[in-house]
Amino acid sequence: MTGTIGELALATAFFVGAHFILSSIPVRLGLVALIGENIFKMLYSLVVLAGFGWMLLGWRDAPYVEIWAQSLALQHVPVFTMPFVCLLVVLGLTTRNVTAVGGEKLLDDLRPVRGIATITRHPFLWGVALWGLSHIAANGDLAGIVMFGGLTVLALGGMAHIDHRRRETTGADWGPVAMTSSAIPFLAVIQGRSKIDWAGIGITRPLAGLALYVVILLTHELAFGVAVLPKGL
Repeated sequence: MTGTIGELALATAFFVGAHFILSSIPVRLGLVALIGENIFKMLYSLVVLAGFGWMLLGWRDAPYVEIWAQSLALQHVPVFTMPFVCLLVVLGLTTRNVTAVGGEKLLDDLRPVRGIATITRHPFLWGVALWGLSHIAANGDLAGIVMFGGLTVLALGGMAHIDHRRRETTGADWGPVAMTSSAIPFLAVIQGRSKIDWAGIGITRPLAGLALYVVILLTHELAFGVAVLPKGL
């Protein structure tokens, strides 16, 4: 059953908590030793997928409780934020990265930090965080704050969580990555510890990210019942 803010909060807590608990070092190592790596990955995926579905249903059925009034300015926030979200998500998913699943294998590479990782080693998670924050601003309702807030907490907390796991499990091999990249976008570049790898970023990936943004513009109202471009833009 869904249909209350409490149910949505519970589903969101389950979804976010499952990520942090199952991927924590002691829980992950214990379960892998007990059931094996492949079964653990399958279990992890099923639990996370179930939590995500539960959260979406909870958000869909939750009552509308206005926290602040929608305004034209706030409705514009996702319009101008989503291009960066799409770029970060596409670049993050299509670039080999030491912070991605299985990315620890790249630590043996002479250049473990490449492409978008020279700007931030967590591009996908930054995309999720910006997506969540922009939609909180535009919606202004309690259900949106709970769900999008949960996703934002997962993204921002996930960066620190991943860095901690990599540091603890890879030891000294994590040093070069930490020295030549940053979780905060452009920080390593500003501090002179890294240079942006424009060649590694390329042209195709950014174009694919912008193409995704166009698709969202064209299909968002059909899929979610809300037009991306607010009246008056």
